[in-house]
Amino acid sequence: MKNKIAYIGCISLIGVISTEFGVIGILPQIAGYYHITIDKAGVLLSAFAMVAAIAGPFLTILTSGINRKKLMAISMTIFLITGVVSSLSPPFWLLLLVRLLPAFLHPALVSAAVGAATVAADKKDAHKMMAIVIGGVGIATITTVPFATYIASVFNSWQASFMVQTVISSIAISAIWLGLPSMPVEEEKSYSTQLKILTKPLFIASATFTFLMNGTMFTTYSYFADYLGKINGMDPKTISAMLLLFGITGVLGNFAAGKMLSKNITITTASFLIGLTLISIPIYYSGSMSPWVIVLIAIWGFFHTPCFLTGQAYMIETAPEAPEFANSISISFGNLGISLGTAISGLSIAGNGLHSAPWVMLSFGILALITLSIKEIMEKKFRAKQKAVNQY
Repeated sequence: MKNKIAYIGCISLIGVISTEFGVIGILPQIAGYYHITIDKAGVLLSAFAMVAAIAGPFLTILTSGINRKKLMAISMTIFLITGVVSSLSPPFWLLLLVRLLPAFLHPALVSAAVGAATVAADKKDAHKMMAIVIGGVGIATITTVPFATYIASVFNSWQASFMVQTVISSIAISAIWLGLPSMPVEEEKSYSTQLKILTKPLFIASATFTFLMNGTMFTTYSYFADYLGKINGMDPKTISAMLLLFGITGVLGNFAAGKMLSKNITITTASFLIGLTLISIPIYYSGSMSPWVIVLIAIWGFFHTPCFLTGQAYMIETAPEAPEFANSISISFGNLGISLGTAISGLSIAGNGLHSAPWVMLSFGILALITLSIKEIMEKKFRAKQKAVNQY
């Protein structure tokens, strides 16, 4: 039963990621359709992430006592509505508006899915169950996101991508209603208990790190299709194939990270971030399409996707008393990083050209690694202080 719950949570995340990141592969087409620049089209991603970042924690607290099955089903229904309206080619302001609606419940949905999977598992299996749920991110990047981009290229219609997202949301809703048992929250934590973790310096340091790491991830990935098209000279179908490759290696990376987390969370988190940061340099020098570029994209995907999982594990570790709220804060700070990383990279692209995106990625990665080091120093001092107190 515990695996079944985790896999349904995974399906839910596939629906979430298909909606949030599905626009990445079709941003050039959307920009052309609405006669706007690529950085303005990128607002469809950054605004979604910003709303999820700001509203997510509050809605997670407010919905923390709701039956997890009902919360997940209601949230996915809103994602479904988003796909339907978006596929009808509404005015750009309406397209942006309907994309913001599911963003409000994004962290609450993910937290409910992770909470449902981990609460049914033994403590030793908690990371494994969380890895299965978060694995939906990697699976979406290997299947639904590139498939939606491919369908859009086949029919020469960006609207078709949103139709694919609608079908995926429908499948997720069916899985939740038919597969999940009723999951009432047995022990609802008080608001004060949950909010108290925001006063912990170590948790805030972890949140800042997650923010910067997600910024690193999306400074260039947000403009993946445009970068591969204009810098690497790929056509839309090749780009969808590269998205697929990116996702395949991302799933492999996620599997490796899941195993490594049980041994050492900090080393695992740092290892994948270092790899992601360093890959920005060869991305800049990648040039026209070649076997080398294909290998580079594969390596990029391997380091990119696991950062979702490692970032959440790293934050939750600092707040074991309120794991679901900590998870929502992780998602919110992560989305804030996505929003800022996309926006700053967009500004750099507008002023210095698309080729500047990897340097923004490198800058964010260095800042994230510095923050990780500071947090680890703080934790060592905290543990030494606690040890000294316990001796007396």
